[in-house]
Amino acid sequence: MRIRITAIRKASYPDLMAKYENPIEHTCDVLEGQEWISIDGRCPEGMCPSAWGSMREFVEALASGEGNFYDGWMKNPNSAMISCNDGFRPVSFYIEVI
Repeated sequence: MRIRITAIRKASYPDLMAKYENPIEHTCDVLEGQEWISIDGRCPEGMCPSAWGSMREFVEALASGEGNFYDGWMKNPNSAMISCNDGFRPVSFYIEVI
C-alpha cells in the first residue's frame, strides 16, 4: 500500500534554541509542502531519519490496512498528523493512504 507523507508546517523556537541548544551548522532541510511516498510501510528515500522514527509506526499501520487511530482522532480515519521530535524546529507531517 502507498502512503503519502506531506510536510504541513515547520515551526521554529529561537528563544529555546538560544537558551538550550549548542550552535550547530546543519539543521532541518524539510520544506513545507514537501512530499514523500512510502511503499508497503518502508522509509521513503530522502526522509529525515529522526522524523521517520516519529512516524514509522503510524505509516506501517496504515500500510497494513489499520487506521482510525485513537477511536476517531482524525477526520480521515486512514490518516494521521505526526510531528518530528525536534523540540527546537518541529515539523508536522500529514500521513495518508493513497
